[in-house]
Amino acid sequence: MSASLPVAEPEILEEPRVRAQRLWCTVVHDDPVNTMSYVTWVFHSYFGFSLPVAEARMMQVHTAGRAVVSRGARERMEVDVTAMHGYGLRATIEPMGDDGDAGADDFSGEW
Repeated sequence: MSASLPVAEPEILEEPRVRAQRLWCTVVHDDPVNTMSYVTWVFHSYFGFSLPVAEARMMQVHTAGRAVVSRGARERMEVDVTAMHGYGLRATIEPMGDDGDAGADDFSGEW
């Protein structure tokens, strides 16, 4: 009589697919160098924000120390961060949370 051993279910690793679908965001950080009008101009010129939205994002950078300016696939965020560095702004890439939030940043307004 042979004892039948329990058959283990195969382990399915979904991490690469989940990582590929994860949203990321570009965060611009406050610095003591760039003027508020210049930062507003960069946001308006590069991201195509209307002037009121560009000014609101700039004020968020100025008052809160940081603001999310774009979100999407990691590769696109890398392009945006590189562009911000080219304009002389401090910027980083951060993963979006499971609920679409990246910390306490406000996502209201135009994208």
